[in-house]
Amino acid sequence: MLEGRSGRYVKQPGGYKAFIPSPLPPSPKINMDDELWSLLSQADRALGRLDGATDMLPDPDIFVFMYVRKEAVLSSQIEGTQASLLDVLEYEAKAIENGQPKDVVEVSNYVSAMNYGLERLKVLPVSLRLIREIHEKLLVGVRGGERLPGEFRKTQNYIGPPRCTLAEATFVPPPPHEMNAMLDNLEKFLHDKSPMPTLLKLAVAHSQFETIHPFLDGNGRVGRLLITFLLCEKAILRKPLLYLSHYFRINRGEYYERLQAVRDAGSWEEWIKFFLKGVYLVSQEATQTARDIIDLREKHRSLIMSKHGRGTRSSLKLLESLYSMPITSVKGAMKVTGLTFPNANSLVNKFCSLGLVGEITGKKKNRAYVYNPYLAIFQK
Repeated sequence: MLEGRSGRYVKQPGGYKAFIPSPLPPSPKINMDDELWSLLSQADRALGRLDGATDMLPDPDIFVFMYVRKEAVLSSQIEGTQASLLDVLEYEAKAIENGQPKDVVEVSNYVSAMNYGLERLKVLPVSLRLIREIHEKLLVGVRGGERLPGEFRKTQNYIGPPRCTLAEATFVPPPPHEMNAMLDNLEKFLHDKSPMPTLLKLAVAHSQFETIHPFLDGNGRVGRLLITFLLCEKAILRKPLLYLSHYFRINRGEYYERLQAVRDAGSWEEWIKFFLKGVYLVSQEATQTARDIIDLREKHRSLIMSKHGRGTRSSLKLLESLYSMPITSVKGAMKVTGLTFPNANSLVNKFCSLGLVGEITGKKKNRAYVYNPYLAIFQK
């Protein structure tokens, strides 16, 4: 056995070594050097600005609607899916009958799991029970759906190149008979009242969850969802607006290296610094996105009021509806505005001529239109 600050590798009967994590919190305690304090302060301030930015939005839930879907796409892409944000919106709006990549259902499941978990937080704390429920929502009817959705694994899993053996694996999590005690410790750690800055606790919890790897599939996605749920449960964010998938994705190599360094060398501090940098950067980006939405809304309201004359009221109704669902149709415009089909069709054509929406089906009938400038904000 190789002893380490965060755990040890233990040889198993099959000849491979599995990692057995040490109980949380880390011991010795996290060394709060000047750099770590500075990063923690920056991340906290950036989160505060992001939380305050929601007050500027006419309807924060509209922002959440799109941001959750953006996160679902990015988090799923880390796992190899190909669906885009537009694919997901088309699927939800039933704008295109055929042609969406099959991966879009996995992303849709992620959205459902996120929304389900946020609703459950009103009556249930972040816990092993909630984690299992989220996992079941995530994998129902999709790739990995045969791998015990909603249940912790009962067999050994591992991380490594395709078709590698356990002995060749990059990392082998704890065996099932060791795993449950570690999950119990993780749950206790999440609700321990001992003083620890919340963002540090989130960083430690995410690393430990990914190290335990309690499911046969979906561990990465559940681990990333866990960050958002904890931020909301601790009331650091009133709305679920911080998602680190983009940061983890563009820094994928370092992300995995930092997690592995915790296991191999007990490098908790370096992992936490990496995590806090991500919180700061993503918070800054999300705050700017909120500002961009406000600017876009005012710009397009002004454009409509200057161009649409007596039809301004219906035009503004249609514009506002596009922030809730940026894909529409003539029938959708009829429902929002109360206009007849010819008048709704004329209104949609006006939106096209102003560059507000663009047609996406290529058909002559049952056409669908996307609010491209708004979608572009989330595709940066």
